[in-house]
Amino acid sequence: MPHSDDDLDTAADGASTAYAGPDARLSAAEDAHLRTLTAAEAEGDERAVEAALRPRTLDEVVGQVRVREQLGLVLEAARRRGRAPDHVLLSGPPGLGKTTLAMIIAAEMGSPLRLTSGPAITHAGDLAAILSGMVEGDVLFVDEIHRMSRPAEEMLYLAMEDFRVDVVIGKGPGATAIPLEIPPFTLVGATTRAGLLPGPLRDRFGFTAHLEFYEPDELELIVRRSADLLGVELAGGGAAEIASRSRGTPRIANRLLRRVRDYAQVRADGVVTQPVARTALDLYEVDSSGLDRLDRAVLDVLCRRFGGGPVGVSTLAVAVGEERETVEEVAEPFLVRSGLLARTPRGRVATPAAWEHLGLPVPAASAWGAWVGGQPGGAGEPGDAALFDDDPST
Repeated sequence: MPHSDDDLDTAADGASTAYAGPDARLSAAEDAHLRTLTAAEAEGDERAVEAALRPRTLDEVVGQVRVREQLGLVLEAARRRGRAPDHVLLSGPPGLGKTTLAMIIAAEMGSPLRLTSGPAITHAGDLAAILSGMVEGDVLFVDEIHRMSRPAEEMLYLAMEDFRVDVVIGKGPGATAIPLEIPPFTLVGATTRAGLLPGPLRDRFGFTAHLEFYEPDELELIVRRSADLLGVELAGGGAAEIASRSRGTPRIANRLLRRVRDYAQVRADGVVTQPVARTALDLYEVDSSGLDRLDRAVLDVLCRRFGGGPVGVSTLAVAVGEERETVEEVAEPFLVRSGLLARTPRGRVATPAAWEHLGLPVPAASAWGAWVGGQPGGAGEPGDAALFDDDPST
């Protein structure tokens, strides 16, 4: 099955504080869950470990309270009516649990989950092949749905609304469209760029939700639950230290936990304390604010080379040696949320906090001050103004 660049959002969200821990009596489902995790650990399969750390029900998910309540109502109403739930669109930065929620939707409805991604559906025929194999009640998860081809999008409109597709047989004047009925199903689309979805596609989703970054206390619960499953001993603020550097993202929290565990086992006594976690994360170049090498490179280039901006994102990406999409979708959301970067009609601008984070003096006449004062200046890239004004996702 093709996967997207985000590995189908393999984030492992947290579970509730009701989790009993590894030494408690386990239910059959919990025992099977733990066995799966143990096998994945033994085989060294990082992706399988991440999957095994996922919560299995809405009640187990930490955070996203509004989304959980709304989605729970949608699913319960569908169960009572004995019908497939409305189509669901999940948006938000990578690693917040969009795939996890899709899996939970299928599990809560007792339905099979079929997974694919937008970039994998390059032709309408690819989508027709998937839809023709659906059975009533199936849940189809399409990651990065904003990257589907236009012909596939247009076929999806009809499938979502009327549960049928028109399959074209032949070419040229002799081509014939044959209608193909599809059993009622639920489409779950995931996107990091909701603004790039065509209006007709977005309007066909009966329920839309935007996933927010997690709070440190929520991430600490996630780290503690994952540590229990992994058999990692936490003490003295170790979980809080990892959570504080996880950028509000469960996927990152679980990844950092595993790396700190490695450090504790090799260079300490195996117990993850706050000093051990701090030393380990410093070694892995994750600073106390959660910024990694790429984040600091973006700020460093913006401040030192471009005087704080404004500068276009494509120029920034070239300067740090990364793809534009990587800078936009990985580094920028956290930098903006942290108050270190601002998006303006002329380009990206470093805030005073960015200069201070790098240990640099804030210039007396910075681009930030000019922008706040309503007098933007500097050399943004051609076309940046239209990009920032028209596309809220950039």
